[in-house]
Amino acid sequence: MVSRTSLISTLIALMALLLCAPLTTAAAAPSAPSAPAAGCGVLAPGASAAAERAIAAACAEVAAGTWYTWGGGHGAQPGPTYGQVDPTDPASEHDPERRGFDCSGLVRYAYAQAAGGTDILNGVASQQYYTHRAAARFTAAQGLAPLLPGDLLAYGNKKDLHHIAIYLGAGKMVEAKQSGTKLMVSDVRLGGDYFGAVRVNTGQVTGHIHQTWGTDVWTKAEPRLAAERVYAFPYSTTIRVYCQKHAEKVNAEGYENDAWSYLPDYKAWVTNIYIKGPDWLVGVPNCDDVPFPPPGQ
Repeated sequence: MVSRTSLISTLIALMALLLCAPLTTAAAAPSAPSAPAAGCGVLAPGASAAAERAIAAACAEVAAGTWYTWGGGHGAQPGPTYGQVDPTDPASEHDPERRGFDCSGLVRYAYAQAAGGTDILNGVASQQYYTHRAAARFTAAQGLAPLLPGDLLAYGNKKDLHHIAIYLGAGKMVEAKQSGTKLMVSDVRLGGDYFGAVRVNTGQVTGHIHQTWGTDVWTKAEPRLAAERVYAFPYSTTIRVYCQKHAEKVNAEGYENDAWSYLPDYKAWVTNIYIKGPDWLVGVPNCDDVPFPPPGQ
């Protein structure tokens, strides 16, 4: 005959076995991947492998609690650096004490990681948006529908693009937003000063690639000095030239030239005076001999 004490002990043992069994089974199964920091990660299908690497690099900095710091990320090599005081922003007073990124510094670092360490997007937000490595461009009017994770979202206007972020999908982006905050995931801000997006080509670049010289060199809507200004190169910039033509003669920097080049990434013209090389660029076709504007514009 089983005693009441033995029966109770047996029941307790059985209950413990039943309660522990699911935990034991769960422990034996492969562990699920940890959730991305603050929902940071590839949030929609269609991203290239390079875009996924860029997002992973940016999200790792979010997970690490890296600071926004004005001017951060613009050292000799991609990566976090101590920032500077932004004279227009009182919140930046501690940026020289904080090691991190500003908006374009983060984009530069993320895409250097995506490109195996090659520094393919060294520059400020405007230079990154107008990159000669553009695989596709999207206007603000197109909204988010055509975008894929990894695309770069730019804010400002054609004369001053002041902010850039990396699209994650599902209406989210990862960004270095402003002094006093850490890197974060935000809702994409459409409307206002949202300018458009660009998809980055991390592979081989096609086209006629040249280098400008000088500072604050304006591109123009037409090949003449009085035409509307489009964008000013802040310093020497890598550009893609589609074609060139003879137009208004320009005298500048001790040079005289009537050749102008069309830059498809800017949808604008620049005098050849500010392009390194001969007055008439070797190998670049005359605009009269190719379809114009370029296909897709």
